[in-house]
Amino acid sequence: MSVGLRAKVANIEDNMAVIDAGGVKRRVSAELISDLAPGDYVMVHAGLAIARIAGDDAAEADSVMEEIDAN
Repeated sequence: MSVGLRAKVANIEDNMAVIDAGGVKRRVSAELISDLAPGDYVMVHAGLAIARIAGDDAAEADSVMEEIDAN
């Protein structure tokens, strides 16, 4: 089973994105997603941004994670 990490794009430079995942920032490849922009949410796996996440889906993911943390 693979696990992806949801993260917010902070910056993009030369097909590399700086992402923010819960306050932890790292650089990942952004080559697989066209027109990626700061503020977008992405799914990251193995150092690659593999999919853009819609704003509604990102908000729902935040809600689910908050509920898990509360239990």
